[in-house]
Amino acid sequence: MFLQKRYRILRNNPAIRNLVAETVLTPSDFIAPLFIDEGENVVFEIPSMPGYYRRSIDGTLKEIKELWSLGIKSLLLFIKAPDELKDNTGKESWNPDGLMQRSIKAIKNAVPEMIVMTDVALDPYSSYGHDGIVENGEIVNDPTVEALVKMSLSHAKAGADFVAPSDMMDGRIGAIREALENNNFTKTGIMAYSAKYASCFYGPFRDALDSAPGFGDKKTYQMDYANRIEAVKEALADEQEGADIVMVKPAMAYLDIIREVRNSVHIPVSAYHVSGEYALIKAAAKMGWIDENKAILESLTSIKRAGADLIATYFAKDACKLLAK
Repeated sequence: MFLQKRYRILRNNPAIRNLVAETVLTPSDFIAPLFIDEGENVVFEIPSMPGYYRRSIDGTLKEIKELWSLGIKSLLLFIKAPDELKDNTGKESWNPDGLMQRSIKAIKNAVPEMIVMTDVALDPYSSYGHDGIVENGEIVNDPTVEALVKMSLSHAKAGADFVAPSDMMDGRIGAIREALENNNFTKTGIMAYSAKYASCFYGPFRDALDSAPGFGDKKTYQMDYANRIEAVKEALADEQEGADIVMVKPAMAYLDIIREVRNSVHIPVSAYHVSGEYALIKAAAKMGWIDENKAILESLTSIKRAGADLIATYFAKDACKLLAK
């Protein structure tokens, strides 16, 4: 039998498969999300995210040193604000002595080379659990943007390398970029959550920070999961307004969106492999239905293959250990 092409030749053994692999994961692809709490020696396992923890600053620093040793070069920080500091203005978010600001300083002091990215949204600080200021039962855009600008500037002053607005308010990227420029933070980057969908996959994250909305949902500002073209418009607008990186969130159910955005913008694209996607793999593995390690690497490879230059994932540390084997 004569065949002009035998495609199986390039699948014949692991060495050949590795040689011709089109997509290769590396530790520098990953952004490690971290949850930070007040206090000392706090290590709280998030019930809906087995194996993932919320730590006080002291424990966070130990974790970061391990992440750096594994080759992870960037972090995305989230804090759990005490209930007594929550209100409808979000003013605690720009407190120069707030938990986020102290965390940034401590991390940059402990591991100066680590790229620190910070979540910019009001939901951890909101008495309503929403990403913006509430007036007459609605999340108002422009006053929220003003608050986000103050928050971003406070993070930049504390030493953040990137601010990461996750709120989905209109015009906030341009406003933040203008404020950074006007205050001489010309080296502070913006990673915009450009295509953030109103998704059911965020549930465990909201458990981690106690930030579920107190009324209604987030569908008036987060995107409808039925829409594709809208994601491209949002990403292009954020690029034009001054974003350095755009993000698609979630990732696994939105691989088509990652590819659409990658084909449309001229800046790096990140994707957020979210808490619910993490929990799905953990739950199925616990039941013995899938091999957890194989599922981790296959999932993350698919996200990079779809077009993501960077991947925020709760499996960052596990993936690095698997890649080192």
